[in-house]
Amino acid sequence: MNENGSVAAGIDTHKDTHALCVIDRVGRVVRTGTYSADAAGYDGIAAAIGKPEDCVVVGIEGTGSYGAGIARRLVELGYDVVEVVRPKRDKRMVGRDKNDPADAERAARDALAGKASGAPKAGSGWVEALRFRTVARDAAVGQSTRAANSAHALIVSAPTPIREKLGAMGTPALMKALSRRRKARDELERALWDSLRSLALSWKAAKEEASEQEEAMRAILKSNAPALLDIYCCGTISAARLAITAGDNPDRMAGEPAFASLCGASPIEASSGKVKRYRLNRGGDRQANRALHTIARQRMKRDERTRLYVDKRTKDGKTRREIERILVRYIVREVYHALMHPMDASYYPYKEAAEAAKSERLRIGATQVQAASALGVASARISELERCVLIDDTLLHRYRDWLDAMSSEGRWKNLELGLDSK
Repeated sequence: MNENGSVAAGIDTHKDTHALCVIDRVGRVVRTGTYSADAAGYDGIAAAIGKPEDCVVVGIEGTGSYGAGIARRLVELGYDVVEVVRPKRDKRMVGRDKNDPADAERAARDALAGKASGAPKAGSGWVEALRFRTVARDAAVGQSTRAANSAHALIVSAPTPIREKLGAMGTPALMKALSRRRKARDELERALWDSLRSLALSWKAAKEEASEQEEAMRAILKSNAPALLDIYCCGTISAARLAITAGDNPDRMAGEPAFASLCGASPIEASSGKVKRYRLNRGGDRQANRALHTIARQRMKRDERTRLYVDKRTKDGKTRREIERILVRYIVREVYHALMHPMDASYYPYKEAAEAAKSERLRIGATQVQAASALGVASARISELERCVLIDDTLLHRYRDWLDAMSSEGRWKNLELGLDSK
């Protein structure tokens, strides 16, 4: 926010036009106007607001849809742009007008008051290209699903011989069988076979399109964020959904807890009086939340360490759903690091090495303070190293070498007694 500015602006966005309201620092309306949602309109809005150095902040509704173009243009010109959340119907002030100028004024006041402080997604890099591919892939998957459901529905009501022949077949085998032309005994049967073949061909084309889009998505991720694909049990679709949630400018997020909240993976405190408890967060990006849960479920099936952790927490009285939510919160940390360091494809192996070092330290009975003293660093660095908050290959290698040297029982006893001078 530009504290030296004299005005603030709010924009209510629509498909064809944008409504603008400019207010001064004390909340008085300076000017309003309606502009076309095109390049000329964007420049007109910028001229009406004034110079970027004279504007405190610009609040825009719908920066991910109708407001994407104007948001990008104002950022290019140097304005401080924030995203304003459109209030629900029951949150609007009773007795106040509801029109485009009024919505633009509310956006300006919310931005000036600091109620809206989220930086919009840039929407101008590889993540936006990934989003385009994801939309096309999801549409193809939906089309294939509809085609398969329609074919199964037709078979249910088909004549008995056809229903008995095809009813028990799985979808892939069924579609392969239906794609061949068949002879019909009458007009009714001919219409049925033609319809089923058309649906089978539609299913096949949609599946091929989805596969092509997924390959293109993976190529984008490999080129721009191999660290996301390097996360254990994180496939192409999950990685894409998490990257899209963060956007082309993930640095806009305040930190890892903010990203967890954005994904709906942060517990919400619901304490009252002496009762201290947390409830499930049902907010955030549900697609990102779904991706995180997918990763967690796969790890619960495939990863031995995760299975051991699940067994331990089950003995503590946790349900499987509660354990999954805990795992999701841990996975968010890995994803956030991968988003902040997208080209660091060695994060997960690093994490494994750091966890192995911690296990070895605990096995031989050493403390973080003793390790830090031997390595000449603060004990907080050892803690950060073991939790992968600090990524330092040199320090990790020194730490592991020290642990190897200390693993000798005799020398470790000497160190405990303070007899080792090194």
